Amino acid sequence: MTSRTRRLALTLLPAVLAPALAAPALAGPPVHAPAAPPAHASGHPGAGQGKAPLTHPHAPLVVAHRGASGYRPEHTLAAYRLAVQMGADYIEPDLVSTKDGVLVARHENEISGTTDVADHPEFADRRTTKVIDGQPITGWFTEDFTISELKTLRAKERLPEVRPANTRYDGRFEVPTFEEVLDLVRRLEKETGRRIGIAPETKHPTYFDSIGLSLEEPLARHLRRHDRDGRRAAVVLQSFETQNLRDLDRMVDAPIAQLISGSGAPYDRVAAGDPTTYRQMATRAGLAEIATYADWVGPTKDIVLPRDASGATGEPSDFVEDAHRARLKVVVWTIRDENRFMATNFRRGTDPDAAGDVRSELIAFFEAGVDGVFADHPDSAVDAREDWLS
Repeated sequence: MTSRTRRLALTLLPAVLAPALAAPALAGPPVHAPAAPPAHASGHPGAGQGKAPLTHPHAPLVVAHRGASGYRPEHTLAAYRLAVQMGADYIEPDLVSTKDGVLVARHENEISGTTDVADHPEFADRRTTKVIDGQPITGWFTEDFTISELKTLRAKERLPEVRPANTRYDGRFEVPTFEEVLDLVRRLEKETGRRIGIAPETKHPTYFDSIGLSLEEPLARHLRRHDRDGRRAAVVLQSFETQNLRDLDRMVDAPIAQLISGSGAPYDRVAAGDPTTYRQMATRAGLAEIATYADWVGPTKDIVLPRDASGATGEPSDFVEDAHRARLKVVVWTIRDENRFMATNFRRGTDPDAAGDVRSELIAFFEAGVDGVFADHPDSAVDAREDWLS
């Protein structure tokens, strides 16, 4: 679908039929009553089923960042399932490739922090140093393993100091393939009676192109196989780079989101000698350019709610208004419950790992006009959304 066609489609859709990141044919994203799950020993909630979903024309979307990664090791089927049970509208798998071209869900292709690969003596000789996006990285990399080998590893908590309760699940879950994630979504849709969205993010696409393991073609094939490649699909395709999103725009009709960091530049542009930075992409002119190939823009939180010298947020910037003027929806990243990840005015106490006032933070972003949020703790976002709407 051309960008002109995409812009026209979004213009003609009434607001009630244009939920954040969702298919144009769907009603607004479901708003769930707060679940009342059993508490674990840590005090973290479990997998509550909640009440039947409601709809609201102005409900921001809740995207489970790497699944319910505040409660389970990220990018595991258990984290994705729990996120849906907590009421998330979409789940987000980051995608990298194995040696034999299988797409798997990992935040990075370097996996020493998210798997037990260091405990496998048979793979000790695969520890190496590579240059990824211009930076030297040492560890074990998915592209050096076949999918059969990768399946012998088990996931572990990436932030054990911050989320020690999650380490109880270390060693229990496999690294899932993208196909397994899509199959899980289909099963969960049958179990819940809800349409569940999926927001894949391609990681380091320029690097993977350079080693002959392009991510875009297998991603498009998977989406076509699961009938999730059309304009009405509950899918959004994301990247911090730009050219791969333009390529995907020609391969499939599914919605596309350009992610924007608070500093630096897309690596594909750096590699091509293009001086365009993320900050330039966040301007009115930059957003107008993004709108030629994307439907969504995903800025880091500080671009929408800038922080002052004390680390506190003030009035929203013009970013959301400018993006909406360009007919782009806005989804911010990443909302997390812990103090260390919040602006100072949302923190509670001095323990960086204690829960802050995430409800107030979320409502501040809803009031700023965002159309969706990425959240490590999707139950917090669902509850805050319900409070805000009511």
